[in-house]
Amino acid sequence: MQRHLISAADLTRDDAVHVLDTAEEMARVADRPIKKLPTLRGRTVVNLFFEDSTRTRISFEAAEKRLSADVINFSAKGSSVSKGESLKDTAQTLEAMGVDAVVIRHGASGAPYRLANSGWIDAAVINAGDGTHQHPTQALLDAFTMRRRLVGRDAGIGQDLSGRRITIVGDVLHSRVARSNVDLLHTLGAEVTLVAPPTLVPVGVETWPCAVSYDLDSTLAKSDAVMMLRVQRERMNAAFFPTEREYSRRYGLDGDRMARMPEHAIVMHPGPMVRGMEITAEVADSDRCTVVEQVANGVAVRMAVLYLLLGGNEPAVRPTRTTGPTEEK
Repeated sequence: MQRHLISAADLTRDDAVHVLDTAEEMARVADRPIKKLPTLRGRTVVNLFFEDSTRTRISFEAAEKRLSADVINFSAKGSSVSKGESLKDTAQTLEAMGVDAVVIRHGASGAPYRLANSGWIDAAVINAGDGTHQHPTQALLDAFTMRRRLVGRDAGIGQDLSGRRITIVGDVLHSRVARSNVDLLHTLGAEVTLVAPPTLVPVGVETWPCAVSYDLDSTLAKSDAVMMLRVQRERMNAAFFPTEREYSRRYGLDGDRMARMPEHAIVMHPGPMVRGMEITAEVADSDRCTVVEQVANGVAVRMAVLYLLLGGNEPAVRPTRTTGPTEEK
C-alpha cells in the first residue's frame, strides 16, 4: 500500500487483492464476542467531513474504534470552516495536534489529493469521497461484496474478478461511485458496462475502460452484478431527464427486470436508495439485493485500509485464545 488512498486508480491488481484478503480477515472479527483488535492503539484518526454523510462516516468510525484507534470527528457545520477557515488552516491545526491519519470527505473534487500532496500535514490521507471524482473505499467494499457472492467467501482468497460482467446503471455523470468502480473493477479483471440516459453520461467516457449502453434491458441477461446508482438531485443544475416516472420506466430495476438476470446475479446499490425511482421495494427487499451486506462489508474493508496504511508489519488478526472471549494482547 502507498502512503495515502486517494483514488481507486492508484491501486494495482495486487494492492486491491491484498486489501480484499485483509478485509476477509477483518470480517471474522465481527463474529467474535468482543469485536475489537489492539492494532491501532495509540494512533489518532480524524474524520474530516465537509459534506453530510451517514453511512460512510459511521462506517469509518466503527472501523477505527474496532482497531482501538483514538477517533476525532470533525464536521464543517458549527466549526471554524463555517466562519471562513480554509482547508490549509484546518489541516495545519490537525498537524499541530499530531494526528496519524485523516479521513476526508469534501464537496470539491481534488481536495483529498491537495491535502495529501501539499505538505500541510504529515499524516496518511484517505479519500472518503470528493465531489464527483472518487470514492475508493466504496469501490473496494463493492468489489469485496461481489467477490464473496460470485466467487465465494473462502474460495475468493487471492482471487480477483476476472471474467465477471458488471453493469452500473443510473446517474454516472455525477457519481464518484461509478468512476471508482470502473477503475477498480477494470483493475480486477471485470468487464464493466455503464447504462444511463445520454444526458447522464460524462463527456470523454469513451476513454474509460468500460462499455456504454443506453438500453438497460439488453444488458441484464449477461450481467453477474447490476449496480443501481441514486439520481443525485443535489448535484444537478438542469433537467437531465423529462420526468421521474420516465426515468424509472427506462432505467429503474423492478421485479420483471430482475427476473431476466441470471440466477446467480446480484443487485447492488451504494445507498441511500430511493425506492420507486431507481429500484422498487420488491427488488430492494429480495435475497439477491446486497445493500445490507455492503454496509457490513464496508466496516471490514475500511478496517483493512486503515490497518494497511497505519498498522505496520504485525499480523492483522492473531489467533483467538481458547481461555475465553477476551481482547487479544
